[in-house]
Amino acid sequence: MSVVFRGDLVTNQCSFRFTKGATMPTENTHTSIMTTNNVQISIEVAGADLVFQPVSLSDTTPTGAQIAAAAGFNPGQQASVLLLLPNGELEDVRPSEVVDLSQKTGRFIVIESDRSYRLTIDGKRIDWPCRVISGDVIRQLGQVHGDKAIYFDRHDQADKLIEDREIIDLDSSGVEAFYSRAATWVLNVQGVRLEVATPTIVVSDAMIRAGFDVNQGWHIFLKVTGHPKQIIELTTVVDLRTPGIEKIRLTPKDVSNGETAQAVRRDFALLDVDENFLDERFAHWETMIENQRRWLLVYGYPVPQGYNTRRVTLALDVPPSYPGAQIDMFYVSPHLSLSDGQALACTEAQEAINGVPYQRWSRHRATASEWRPDTDNVITHLALVESALAKEVQQ
Repeated sequence: MSVVFRGDLVTNQCSFRFTKGATMPTENTHTSIMTTNNVQISIEVAGADLVFQPVSLSDTTPTGAQIAAAAGFNPGQQASVLLLLPNGELEDVRPSEVVDLSQKTGRFIVIESDRSYRLTIDGKRIDWPCRVISGDVIRQLGQVHGDKAIYFDRHDQADKLIEDREIIDLDSSGVEAFYSRAATWVLNVQGVRLEVATPTIVVSDAMIRAGFDVNQGWHIFLKVTGHPKQIIELTTVVDLRTPGIEKIRLTPKDVSNGETAQAVRRDFALLDVDENFLDERFAHWETMIENQRRWLLVYGYPVPQGYNTRRVTLALDVPPSYPGAQIDMFYVSPHLSLSDGQALACTEAQEAINGVPYQRWSRHRATASEWRPDTDNVITHLALVESALAKEVQQ
């Protein structure tokens, strides 16, 4: 299996003498011929990067050795001369072989190399004289349009998307096979996976495709690996080629109780790690201060099977000096009961939060798991909540 490298790769397997700046030929590209007292013909020669530069010859029927010499190679350098045909295929020109340039487009690849490496691009066979090849060169040789992606066909693992700047080592047994297909980009919109045929998408379009009502008020965040979450708008254009794009996160601006709407509250801030976790795991949460107590409310919190309901609003009483002071117990609404009718110990008390009755679960940390301000937080307390709920239904 070939090794795929990123960045520049230096190898003694091949060398070339040209600099980057030109583009791949098309069917309309042709050599220019100037006739004076002496016949002068201009061909184009490139190295492994397919950047073509003009080279003059005084013969319309040069040999491969003459073409290599005109490109600056001496006979001892074992230069490989390849004629680039209009369809992108390469035709090997032996040192003594004559090329009739009066009938052919004179575009050549000349590389110092002692061997060739075989690959296929969409089934087209290419004998390439260099051990390494870039995604951009594969695209040019295969005449793959920019709206298609190139993949490396691998048998023992998933096929690999090849970027234009990626370098592939061809020094392995067998023939390296590449294929192209219409490019798609993946975007997660609040848990809904979209496959997008264009590299950019407007947020409102993505939400509609994912089944969300754009007329409802939303807090919209873009998550990119290694970066803070970014607030975006319905009109924001998201570039799906951005490395590390994870998802679009949606949080309702308004919470409806069936009659009225209430704005999402952020009466106090939590730790950044807490807020990032809540944003990732739950569609809607808020913080509120009521009667000098600070409440974190998590809506739609999942409950294990075996209770009278599968989702509740979970409330945590967050002390003013948190995380120096611990979060203790938890509260749920509606009240939970077991499906088989068994009583739940230490859940008889209730607390009113914003006019809604919550059931208090008196569950406390044991000595072995005492609160540590440097490591404990909302996340670790939610783990205890999950454990306490699962224990009652023996899960």
